[in-house]
Amino acid sequence: MPVDDQILRDALREGGTLDAIPDAFSVLGRHYSGKVRENYTRDGTRTIIVTDRLSAFDVVLGTIPFKGQVLNRLAAHWFSVTGDVMDNHLVDVPDAQATRAVECAPVPVEMVVRGYLTGVSSTSIWRAYEHGERSFCGHALADGLSKHQQLPEPIVTPSTKAAKGEHDESVSKDELFRRELVDPQTFEVLERAALKLFAFGQARAAERGMILVDTKYEIGRTPDGRIVLIDEIHTPDSSRYWYADSYDGAMSRGEDPKSLDKEFVRRWLVEQGFSGDGVPPALPDEIRMEAARRYIETYETLTGNAFEPDVAPPIPRLGAHLNVQVSPSTD
Repeated sequence: MPVDDQILRDALREGGTLDAIPDAFSVLGRHYSGKVRENYTRDGTRTIIVTDRLSAFDVVLGTIPFKGQVLNRLAAHWFSVTGDVMDNHLVDVPDAQATRAVECAPVPVEMVVRGYLTGVSSTSIWRAYEHGERSFCGHALADGLSKHQQLPEPIVTPSTKAAKGEHDESVSKDELFRRELVDPQTFEVLERAALKLFAFGQARAAERGMILVDTKYEIGRTPDGRIVLIDEIHTPDSSRYWYADSYDGAMSRGEDPKSLDKEFVRRWLVEQGFSGDGVPPALPDEIRMEAARRYIETYETLTGNAFEPDVAPPIPRLGAHLNVQVSPSTD
């Protein structure tokens, strides 16, 4: 069921969404800040705090109410149901916005899987095709394809992992080998796992009336050398979803399929003339609230469970659940 708009408006007030994390949390270990997640490592355990920050075109744009709770809970759901498909790093979920995981050495490659010829960014497969390219990350593409058309079969188009504030780069597997980012044997393992996870995700999404269009997986190695799934899986941040019952009609009319992910925000940004370069426009409150509604709907649609937000101020709540002493000035 939808979250009441007043609850969303209340969360827009100062301190209602989670952005920066106080220095007090450094007791959790060595700190690494990502676009959306704050990571702390100590004694072989990684504590991941999922903020409410929104990133698009590899740029942090602001915060969305309850976004971190949606991502954290949805990732935990998918980690649970895909455990038989591929091992993952999850240990437990001590807070609505926090996960404890096995500390892994990340493989410096994102395994992007695409099932459709789509995308709005300058690096998307559709933009490349629209500009006449017929090979994308080493995959040949036939002439005469349409925007949003389903590919003959899902393809893996790996991406380099950019530093915060920089852009990821889609490359072929041969380019990965040339740069010595991953060896051919390891890539074969990752590719096979990514395609199995994608097939599983597509099947589960279809049961819920959704199309899993594309996604990305991050992989790591545990201290004992096992290859496992890390970070997140099949969330609105890492995946594109369309409503299945809207797809055929949208294609026949030459329209964009109705989506349930952060593509809504990407399209709004493009309409404002921003696609990753320069200073992004400020997100109006109505855009932030609509994005929140879509994140929440994604969770409820894919899990079949009602989303019940924890409306307690995030910093003191996290402090209590992670055993961090938080001073009143940081509440």
